[in-house]
Amino acid sequence: MFQLDTLGRWLIVVGLSIAALGLFLFLIGKVPGLGRLGSLPGDIRYQSPDGRLTCFVPIASSILLSLILTVILNLIVRVLNR
Repeated sequence: MFQLDTLGRWLIVVGLSIAALGLFLFLIGKVPGLGRLGSLPGDIRYQSPDGRLTCFVPIASSILLSLILTVILNLIVRVLNR
């Protein structure tokens, strides 16, 4: 049977994780230059003449985010494997 103290621990962990994610998203919004993400040269944006259809393909932004996250994750893995 599922114990109440185990459920309480899980709820605390989930709550702290959500709070940490919220803090991270709040702080990442304060980083200068991230407002340009999505409007880089190489991002494709099409809007039909009547304005009813809009298509956005962020190719350059996706490549840039992939490179940044790859470097960050590689650094984290190297630090943790010492």
